[in-house]
Amino acid sequence: MPTIPTTRTMPETPNTTLDFAHLLADEARSITLDYFRRPLQVTKKSNETPVTVADQTTESRLRQLIELHYPDHSIIGEEHAEKSTQSTYQWVIDPIDGTKNFVAGIPLFTTLIALFKSGQPILSLIDAPAQDERWIASKETPTTYQRQQTTQLVRTRDTTSLDKAILCSTDLSMFSDAENAQVQPLRDTVSLIRYNGDAYLYAMLASGWIDLVLESDLQPYDFLPLRLIVEQAGGSITDWQGNPLTRSSCGQVLASANATLHQQALDKIRQTIQPQT
Repeated sequence: MPTIPTTRTMPETPNTTLDFAHLLADEARSITLDYFRRPLQVTKKSNETPVTVADQTTESRLRQLIELHYPDHSIIGEEHAEKSTQSTYQWVIDPIDGTKNFVAGIPLFTTLIALFKSGQPILSLIDAPAQDERWIASKETPTTYQRQQTTQLVRTRDTTSLDKAILCSTDLSMFSDAENAQVQPLRDTVSLIRYNGDAYLYAMLASGWIDLVLESDLQPYDFLPLRLIVEQAGGSITDWQGNPLTRSSCGQVLASANATLHQQALDKIRQTIQPQT
């Protein structure tokens, strides 16, 4: 793992896991912004996705803090090997979701943090460092949006017709040719389609700015931290078959502003879509 800067101190253990999630996000924000829009060497992982020292250093720091304050908890991250323990608690972290945007100096990148207990999410956080925006939710609390030291509850849109919906995806390249053909009926039905955004799109949906997010080829660390952010704001998020997202999900994700719109979107795509194996 990359060396953690020695100037960083070890903070005291917060009172709650929600407070600790904020601490993790603050640490990640500090590191990523130090690297953002500066020259970086970019290498490619085995799956051809880019990685930088910013990704690796940030995840190392988050793991260091989790292991200090919750040493018995398991950890899943994008850049380093899974830490598996006997604990029912498991942290899921993606230090920089949207590395391509990060490398290009585009501020639409996020840090994703989630805590699961016995396979079920109990907190989720999306932090957008360059935007000074943060969304957080727990099983007991609704999704809140924080910006410039203000906090407010957010709620998804009440759009209930696909022909009035705004659909977003990160990139057409994340879909196979077969998938592109199969979801085209949904794309043909909606009012507007926009691309780029990665996990930031799901935060936009939670805030009521867009209606649908359709993606494929995602990894567990990409989609597991999104669940409560969407659900606790009133939205729905499943795979393309309508099944809850779990670690074993295939990476096809549909998020919608509400259950009515979600069912309409599912009806459009699952007639022909087959689960990936």
